[in-house]
Amino acid sequence: MRGIPGGARALILCAVVCAGACALPSVLPGAQVPWGTVALIAAVYAVCEMPARCPFLGRFPGGSVPMSAGSFFPVLLAAALLLPPAAAALAAVPGAVVAGVEQRPAGARRLWRAAQLALAAWAASWTAVRCGGLGAAPDFPRALLPAGAAALAFCLVLTALDGAILATAERLPPRAAWGGLLSRSLAPHTAHGLAGLMMAVLWRSPYGPLSALFVLLPMYISCWVFAQYHREQHAHRSTIRALVQAVDIKDRYTRGHSERVGQASVLIARELGMDEERLEVLRFAGILHDVGKLGVPTRVLRKDGPLSPEERQVIELHPEYGHEMVRGIGFLGEARAAILHHHERLDGSGYPYGLTGRRIPEFARVVAVADAFDAMTSTRSYRRARPVATAVEELKRCSGTQFDPQMVRALVRALARHGWQTEVTADEPPPPGAPPPHRGPSAVPAPAPAGEPRGKHEPRAPRVVEAVTGARAAREGIGRRRDG
Repeated sequence: MRGIPGGARALILCAVVCAGACALPSVLPGAQVPWGTVALIAAVYAVCEMPARCPFLGRFPGGSVPMSAGSFFPVLLAAALLLPPAAAALAAVPGAVVAGVEQRPAGARRLWRAAQLALAAWAASWTAVRCGGLGAAPDFPRALLPAGAAALAFCLVLTALDGAILATAERLPPRAAWGGLLSRSLAPHTAHGLAGLMMAVLWRSPYGPLSALFVLLPMYISCWVFAQYHREQHAHRSTIRALVQAVDIKDRYTRGHSERVGQASVLIARELGMDEERLEVLRFAGILHDVGKLGVPTRVLRKDGPLSPEERQVIELHPEYGHEMVRGIGFLGEARAAILHHHERLDGSGYPYGLTGRRIPEFARVVAVADAFDAMTSTRSYRRARPVATAVEELKRCSGTQFDPQMVRALVRALARHGWQTEVTADEPPPPGAPPPHRGPSAVPAPAPAGEPRGKHEPRAPRVVEAVTGARAAREGIGRRRDG
């Protein structure tokens, strides 16, 4: 139990006690339990779980997806339809215990897993019994009612426990812990319920349990595909998390900035009506927009005074560095263009390529607004945060020249609806009387006065053929220029 917060320990203990109380009637003297069916179902479920070595056994702390993502649930839902509640709870325990665990502490995760599945199986069986059960000779469509009710109860219990462990172990607010869990779990559990019903009907048929086992292969394949999808999503998030942590370590003044830009980008995208798939990619774009800072010398990022023209040119290379770094990450899709172009401006005075208007990719226009908004509303080591209202007025003032007016309006609507939680992103407040260092490329620069050339206020970045990284960037201080 070491390494698990106290609240999570208490929740695990309560779940184990409740699961034990649910399974206890099955071992009391005089209990009418079909032990042959219990043993066979428990063995089948354990065999199905053993080869998976599912990495999703819990999210406390540092987990990935809900606990229910990778399990072979049709067998448990069949048990809920075939067994009394106490026996169904007992049948879930062996498979939960023998399933592989890739995260630590393994013992606590297995214990939580066993209690969680036992409670869900008990609730599903109890609900099915209250809805009339299958009976000795199941018939359609009457059998759909107990099967559907059992699947719903199973889903609700798992979702509630998933959210509870997230809220206690990772100290998340309830809305963040439970938000979206039920909607993501309901459809898969409904499909698992139908598969479990098929298995239970065949089990009760004249052909007996052996016929029910023949449907396990297609069910197992479907569950494996579902688990692989979540495994892939976990790998994507791990990749993003590693890159963001590297940026935060190198540029300590903007710690937490990347995550908030991703959050603000999502707020804008929802107001624009983007579909969920594009919305997730846009969130990745917001989180990774400054990943190119890994190619900028640390002495430039952390310089306390104004940047020299050469240093300004070096730091303005970070969008191209970032694009080169993520070029081969296929799942980022449109996010790669946003990383490259999030410092372009509608009037063509941005960098790296001076694109104008609609030539700037949509994702880049969204991230540009989110980036500037968080830069203004975050306290940094060199200045205090601006109030949200002041930042919004600045975005409106620069709308049409620096920012896309549509994106600015979407952010304003989202803020009015959801608000914004500002956070301190540096370890220490600025020292009294200390002169502020450069504001960095995320800040909103003052527009050049009318009639003055752009270069006097906003030097154009050099266009590079390839990113200059590592020692060469630190030594030369600038990348190769692209002709023209």
